[in-house]
Amino acid sequence: MAVCPVCNAKFDSGDYYTMATHFINLAEDSDAYHVQWINRNISRKKMDITQFTSAIENFYNIAHGGIKEWIINKFVEQFRGENPHPFILKMQSYSKPVMMGYAIEHYFFLKQWVKSCSIIISKTDLDDVQRYEIENILSEYYGRGRKKPHIELLLEMGEELGMDRVQIFATEPLDSTKFAISRWKEITNSCNWICIMAAMHSLELVANSKLNNYGAKYDYFNPGMLDSPLVPDSVKKFLGEGYKSDYSHSFRALDIIAKYCHDYNMEGIQDAYLMSAYAFDRYLEARMERGEMFENQ
Repeated sequence: MAVCPVCNAKFDSGDYYTMATHFINLAEDSDAYHVQWINRNISRKKMDITQFTSAIENFYNIAHGGIKEWIINKFVEQFRGENPHPFILKMQSYSKPVMMGYAIEHYFFLKQWVKSCSIIISKTDLDDVQRYEIENILSEYYGRGRKKPHIELLLEMGEELGMDRVQIFATEPLDSTKFAISRWKEITNSCNWICIMAAMHSLELVANSKLNNYGAKYDYFNPGMLDSPLVPDSVKKFLGEGYKSDYSHSFRALDIIAKYCHDYNMEGIQDAYLMSAYAFDRYLEARMERGEMFENQ
């Protein structure tokens, strides 16, 4: 069974014609979310049903490189390619309001992240998978050795930017963040461990510094920010730590997925990734929206 990444509509496996019809009908009705997904993932050009069906079939085709490269290539195209996500463009120069919005919305992302990692552990007995997820939980939420956890670096950044962490705790996440968290909860509750892993750890590709090898045209953020005297130290620490860790984490997760994927439904793994990537797209928009709220104060 295949799933629409935007609205969770279900289709028979391999029924790309019905899926194409679904997207075309909603695009003709000017459904903004489906149109946006088509533009970012398929094409900005208008296509008839035959052309769109072929484009969808090609989109799902796993050719050379297997599931690992398929996920990387799809992620690059959607977030860091020729037409990058608008949040990536915002991150090409330092903006205090954007980073404040980042701090608030990302706090809620991380709370869901560790829950997702723990559910992966509960759904498999594979030692390498469990060790990997335990490492993630430690680095994100508890720290290792003298290293502070990512969530603490995030909160310290928020404080240096002028917010109290109690204020961050008490803030209601924006609707797009709520939607994304709801989608990730749905994936973790209904999917097997490998699908959850594909859904969650593929998102770490956003900060992977090696994606230029896969055609990325933009860095996650302008690396010059790490040396700029205009950028607060806490911002540098937070961005720099993620830039280093997500490189190894994202590829390690994809290697694990590639190792075990042949024992599972490949289309299910693809669908889980696509549903999560769509949620991530919406969540990045929430970071921008929150930043605009600070800018307009």
